[in-house]
Amino acid sequence: MCEWGADGAQFRRADVAIVVDVLSFSTCVSVAVDRGACIYPFSHGHGRARALADAVGATCAMKRGEGRYSLSPATLAKAVPGERIVLPSPNGAMLSLAQQAPVVFAGCLRNAKAVACAAQRCGPRILVAAAGERWPNGGLRVGFEDLIGAGAIIAELNGELTPEAHAARVVYESSRPRLAALLQDCASGQELIAWGFADDVAMAGAINSSATVPILRTDAVRYDEIMAVETDAVGAPLKGRQVAFYDAMAKEATAPI
Repeated sequence: MCEWGADGAQFRRADVAIVVDVLSFSTCVSVAVDRGACIYPFSHGHGRARALADAVGATCAMKRGEGRYSLSPATLAKAVPGERIVLPSPNGAMLSLAQQAPVVFAGCLRNAKAVACAAQRCGPRILVAAAGERWPNGGLRVGFEDLIGAGAIIAELNGELTPEAHAARVVYESSRPRLAALLQDCASGQELIAWGFADDVAMAGAINSSATVPILRTDAVRYDEIMAVETDAVGAPLKGRQVAFYDAMAKEATAPI
């Protein structure tokens, strides 16, 4: 299955969900987890993210171009083993926390094969959830980069595909010979390049360069213990919910069946 945004993620029942936000949340998660760090996704903005970081003993990522870490994957390459990082994101983080599936992975081009392999061990119903971007009015903007990221993961899966999943795979397979150039030319890639983050686009396009699978786990801390927020970004109650973070799934669990 392949769906877009938080609404699509909640529409489908799945055994495992794979969050895809190629430029740049899930690529950031992949880079950080490769380094042995943990990523705490957060969707309420940088102000409240600092409260979460203080509560879990983490570093809070800043806006691009500010601080040690941000949604620039190149900054996460500086992470050290055991480090905790809160990563605010209006798309990938929100989508991560909106998932209803019992198992959630962060997938992108650089870990597509490894994540697909791990997902098939979790059950037959696999949802590949593409984040997309936002128009100025808040509406969902379908992102080419997330379509091909979803397609790269789906291309590694066995079994029947929904029409949406099949279409994503076809787009990826037809794009692969020019993958780097297409990532640079798409709307999100052009935006990042204009801001001075061309290196991030190149990192995001490193297909299957990582064998590490980021899996979403829960911390002992609850959201309502550390901040006065009643619901998450998609309106789900936060009271009683444990804080979530991505770290590495054991490598032996990602070997082919």
